[in-house]
Amino acid sequence: MEGSPLDNLNAQATEALIVEVLRTIFDPELPVNIYDLGLIYSVKVDAAGVATVQMTLTTPACPVAETLPPEVEAKVKTIDGVTDAHVELVWEPPWTPDRMTEAAKLDAGLF
Repeated sequence: MEGSPLDNLNAQATEALIVEVLRTIFDPELPVNIYDLGLIYSVKVDAAGVATVQMTLTTPACPVAETLPPEVEAKVKTIDGVTDAHVELVWEPPWTPDRMTEAAKLDAGLF
């Protein structure tokens, strides 16, 4: 698929694969993956197969601020159909525990 343009259906399927991969990356301080933790704000794949992931961290002083975004980018690049990947670290809106899924809150002991 590399080199060929993605139609809308294939882009959506690739975005779903990216979410699956993001669910394999865990926050080092909580037993919760970064997607269910609510750190991922958006996942987009364009027609050329370039993936853009907007994400945040729990705080700007997060100890993995230097390593987590490059890890996300590297893992997304391994997905079939992705020709390149970029992670945009954003701070608005700020992350709060309300962004977590109910399952993540259970795993983190917040219920």
